[in-house]
Amino acid sequence: MHLGRRVASEPPIVDLRGKRGLVLGIANEHSIASGCAAAFARAGAKLAATYVNAKAEPFVRSVTDTLPCDLVMPCDVREPGQLEAVFERVKAEWGGLDFLLHSIAYAPREDLHGRVTDSSPAGFALAMDVSCHSFVRMAHLAEPLMSEGGCLLAVSFYGSERVVENYNLMGPVKAALESAMRYVAAELGPKGIRAHAISPGPIRTRAASGLDRFDELLEKAAARAPEGHLVEIGDVGNLAAFLVSDAARRITGTVIPVDGGEHILA
Repeated sequence: MHLGRRVASEPPIVDLRGKRGLVLGIANEHSIASGCAAAFARAGAKLAATYVNAKAEPFVRSVTDTLPCDLVMPCDVREPGQLEAVFERVKAEWGGLDFLLHSIAYAPREDLHGRVTDSSPAGFALAMDVSCHSFVRMAHLAEPLMSEGGCLLAVSFYGSERVVENYNLMGPVKAALESAMRYVAAELGPKGIRAHAISPGPIRTRAASGLDRFDELLEKAAARAPEGHLVEIGDVGNLAAFLVSDAARRITGTVIPVDGGEHILA
């Protein structure tokens, strides 16, 4: 079903009317960030989104045009000044921000497909910068825009806490992301700014397809999960919409699995 028809036909999970949210990480209609953006839009939020480069822009706009999305901006966190420009635009257009979603990750292919033991210093540093420290940078830039409080969401994976075959370098990177989220939650909590990491089970996305033997991981996850099937991007979006809503205003600093119960199994 087309993403726009889903947005129009499905009832909202929570009420986000009057809230303004920034989404980083939409790649196409199958990405986790797309599922989250759709849930935010159904609940009534105003949205801004980014695309990494000109090649990616049409795929992102095929999603944002159906939501709708007020602001669509370029942002490659590896390029100096681009992330800052996004927040300046948000400030100029909206005057503030209520929530954001960080759903971006990257590691050089040769480091991602090799052993952690063999990862290069440059590859490890780049993966950590794009996948983890960019969340810290976003928290820093969002803080002055969230004068009435807000919520920061990151996307993780259970390979952060236990070894998942072929997840490799992204395991320690996601572990760092989860730890950074907890420190951000503690430091910004007095200002009413909450932070969470959502940890979906394996989902067939373009980003995940870069992992070696990912199809095997999907099959194993579906077989292991007590519910017997994989989660979908809409499942992640429903949780994200709840977490950024006022209904979750007393919840912060958590890593929340959305995996059909797979995380409870040894």
